[in-house]
Amino acid sequence: MARVLSLYRSLSLHRPLCVWGLAVRRMSLEQRAQKVFAAAVEGVQPDVVVRRSLQRSGDCLLVDGCSFTLRHNLHLVGFGKAVLGMASEAERILGDHIVRGVISVPVGIQEALRNHGKGHMLLGANSRIEVLEGARHNLPDADARRAADRIRQIATELTESDILLVLISGGGSALLPSPIPPISLEEKQEVTRKLAGAGATIQELNTVRRALSQLKGGGLAHCAHPAKVVALVLSDVIGDPLDLIASGPTVPFEAGPEEVWQVLERYRLNDSLPASVKEVLGQAKLRPGKEEMGEEVEESRVLNVVIGSNGIALQSAGRCARELGLRPIVLSPAVCGNVRSVANLYGLLARFGCATVDPPAEWAQQILQLGPEVGVESWDLYRAMRVLREGHDEGWGVTCLMAGGEPTVELIGMGRGGRNQELALRVGLELGGECPLQDTVFLSGGTDGQDGPTDAAGAVTDGGLQEEAHSQGLDSSNFLLNNDSYSFFSRLSSGRRLLLPGLTGTNVMDVHLLLLPTSSTHPRQ
Repeated sequence: MARVLSLYRSLSLHRPLCVWGLAVRRMSLEQRAQKVFAAAVEGVQPDVVVRRSLQRSGDCLLVDGCSFTLRHNLHLVGFGKAVLGMASEAERILGDHIVRGVISVPVGIQEALRNHGKGHMLLGANSRIEVLEGARHNLPDADARRAADRIRQIATELTESDILLVLISGGGSALLPSPIPPISLEEKQEVTRKLAGAGATIQELNTVRRALSQLKGGGLAHCAHPAKVVALVLSDVIGDPLDLIASGPTVPFEAGPEEVWQVLERYRLNDSLPASVKEVLGQAKLRPGKEEMGEEVEESRVLNVVIGSNGIALQSAGRCARELGLRPIVLSPAVCGNVRSVANLYGLLARFGCATVDPPAEWAQQILQLGPEVGVESWDLYRAMRVLREGHDEGWGVTCLMAGGEPTVELIGMGRGGRNQELALRVGLELGGECPLQDTVFLSGGTDGQDGPTDAAGAVTDGGLQEEAHSQGLDSSNFLLNNDSYSFFSRLSSGRRLLLPGLTGTNVMDVHLLLLPTSSTHPRQ
């Protein structure tokens, strides 16, 4: 992530190209925002990221600077919502050396991809890779358990001359359930449900999940010993922590039973545990770690590479923005926190960047105060504010402030929507008010193409949203109280503001775009 940000710091300080085609000049800012979002999604398509990461020359495979010799010794496993497209491209590149493979994917994903025109992501009829569907409603089930057992079987049968190619994407944890015997799947789920209900953090939940699993927390890599393991990861987690994505099946988990007991005791669950869980946690060591297997040997045997992430999506978005005559700058790929706070931040940044005179000092103070709430570092906010003012003062056209991450919504109603649509609605209201920023455009979209239980990825809005809604008899506050942003945007101007790319086949969280013209009189066209 640091590499992506530093790359953008150098890119964002140059003037955008001043020459572009007539077609681009005629595009509205809303149309340009949608083009930039599409480029972000395209940059992290499963086939694209796999093709970038696997460099083959004859029988030599190069991955992230590491070389592997292919001798019909490649075995492939995968789990996650995006691994179908990853596996299809991997087989295209390496198919003549693949011995066998199994991937665990969500129920209905093959039909859904076919219906959305993504047939190229599906495996061919003669593929050596078996596709197993499971985890209905994104919950571990018996079908996902059978797929995990098949994956574990492949891993345990490998030899020192074999290579295990592991494809991992978001949703992989639910698709790889493999409790340590004698724990049943139901018992493990009950323990994690109780922990979540007691208020355990995601880190605490993962500590317990990994301790009770044969494959998570480095278990898959351990099962594959002594074969070489190459894991290609499409990250859907802020910061791309390899131990958290799909619960880190190829990343060593060093916590002992005592640390797991501490978590359980903290939430007073130690007395209500099933006997099977107590038996497993009573073991001296949950699985051999680096010390037993030889740290240097273990680290040289396993290669983990993040090949797709929110930061990489923003790189692609930035290139497209520049081609469209915009001046791109990345705020952060790690935006989180409540959508109310995130919307407030974007509203303040928009007013700060569009102010016709030097903005009041309290605006900058408010922006910096919001940083910790939304996961954005102070130095990123300082940099963004400086560049926004430089762009305005020197008349650099339209600045495209880009960010990503995964904010949260407080559910208080029963309506339909998702975090992207609610964020777009709230930012639209922030851009309105007594002095509306009519020409400032904001887009929020999920890179998977689905925002909550809707067919929209998100929405596009601007400072004229409130007036537009009022003229059509829509009260935005009532829709927000019911978490009904999808209904709001569907009824507003016949749904033209909804972002509807369809199922994309990938997922690296959300993309936020704030397009700021240097003058409030910039024509919307």
